[in-house]
Amino acid sequence: MPREDRYIHGTAASEQERLRRLNRLTNTTFLEFLSPRPGLRVLELGCGLGIVAGEVSERVAPGLAVGLEVSPDQLGIAPTERRGLCFVQGDAHMAPLKEETFDLVYCRFLLEHVQDPSKVLRSAYAVLKPGGMICIQENTILINTFDPDCPSFDRVWRKFSELQIALGGDAQIGKKLFRLLAVAGFSRIKLSMAPEVHHAGEPGYRPWIENLAGNIRSAEDALVRRAYCSREEIRQAYEELEALADNRHGAAWFYWNQASARRVAHHPNKDS
Repeated sequence: MPREDRYIHGTAASEQERLRRLNRLTNTTFLEFLSPRPGLRVLELGCGLGIVAGEVSERVAPGLAVGLEVSPDQLGIAPTERRGLCFVQGDAHMAPLKEETFDLVYCRFLLEHVQDPSKVLRSAYAVLKPGGMICIQENTILINTFDPDCPSFDRVWRKFSELQIALGGDAQIGKKLFRLLAVAGFSRIKLSMAPEVHHAGEPGYRPWIENLAGNIRSAEDALVRRAYCSREEIRQAYEELEALADNRHGAAWFYWNQASARRVAHHPNKDS
């Protein structure tokens, strides 16, 4: 997780609950992407509430899962009483961990928020063992599309993206993962996608639409205060999403950007 004053979503209880629901919706496919195996030493950068780290710890036992998180509000909720699982408070830009320690490092929904994604990836490179793997899942948020169309939400969503940029993040970072990993010195880079395709009548349809609305709610005050949107524009966006959720012919399309890569034998030039 980035420094709290740069984080567009905040750490309010309502946002933490949204993250729990998003984890329930997406964790199964993300864990398949990670493929954690027994005995591995694994690090999550920006672990938030520690939900994924907890599930990883069960899969790597008798190995170790470590979650690194900058926000004490998030860590205060993380599951601490579990064998083979621990949490460290710290900044992912300079992970306070021993070099060449982990077999697998991963992050999800982190690089879009941090000040310097390249520095985070160099930090990840340093703590990986030679030959170790990094796995990343990120956003390119404007690839959202719906049927029927939701033009009011689309306008607010674009302003949400602009606000994230103003806060020092990058709402389009998902499409840049290949370049960022290559510059950080990683090799054997592989890109993939994790689809979020939901339609009326299937269990994930309404939760996915509610998650999109929750993103806007977490940033609503900032959007209005900084004059990106009016309350009326945001109200219209919510109404469109609610109508979409109720539409028995409705559909929503999105995909996450994913990348995996390996650390090579020698540390890259830190000035690259």
